[in-house]
Amino acid sequence: MSRQPPIRVLVVEDEAIAAEAHAAYVQRLDRFVLVGVAHSAADAVRLLRREPVDLLLLDLHLPDGHGLALLQRLRAEGVLADVIAVTSARDKDVVRRAATQGVANYLLKPFTFAGFKAKLEQYAAYRAQLAESAQSVVQGEIDAMFDALHRPATTLPKGMSAETLSAVLAALRGSGGALSASEIAARTGTSRVTARRYLEHLADRGEATRGHRYGAGRPEVEYRFQSR
Repeated sequence: MSRQPPIRVLVVEDEAIAAEAHAAYVQRLDRFVLVGVAHSAADAVRLLRREPVDLLLLDLHLPDGHGLALLQRLRAEGVLADVIAVTSARDKDVVRRAATQGVANYLLKPFTFAGFKAKLEQYAAYRAQLAESAQSVVQGEIDAMFDALHRPATTLPKGMSAETLSAVLAALRGSGGALSASEIAARTGTSRVTARRYLEHLADRGEATRGHRYGAGRPEVEYRFQSR
């Protein structure tokens, strides 16, 4: 799998302690770079006019307006950064409005670092799949991208990453047939051993099925995406 550029993050949070914690959390994660912290909608607009940002971690209760009103303004100004709402807002109408305005994910306060990490890793997996897809994508690739954003977080075995798992799953799902570990390795830029490990993990949790491919030599294990 090719090396992906860092994901530039802006924390938009008015509470000083929470803002400091969220910024520290971002800095603990691979692939994410903290661009800055904005304590109001006005601060966010000023910073976004100066700095390119990929992802906003957006509180919805800001001292100078609602977070969704800020998002609407940013879209009108051509700011296309993705958004994860990081908020205590639990009202279902607010959640619905967030979804209709394109908020990629929603993280309720209070949360642990593990919960924070899971949301950002889901986003990183989505970005990785987006980067590795062709300009024109097929339905399976689109499904895999959206699955990556909202797939429930699971604990992976030591040494495995959500990003690589997502890439392997996308390659398998988009193939429309059965693939060997060597074929998956070629499509994802991983080694055959690594690809096989991830494929076996997918098979163990019911997202792939194993079969055998017979040829001139020894039978080869092949894997097929299993919809659930």
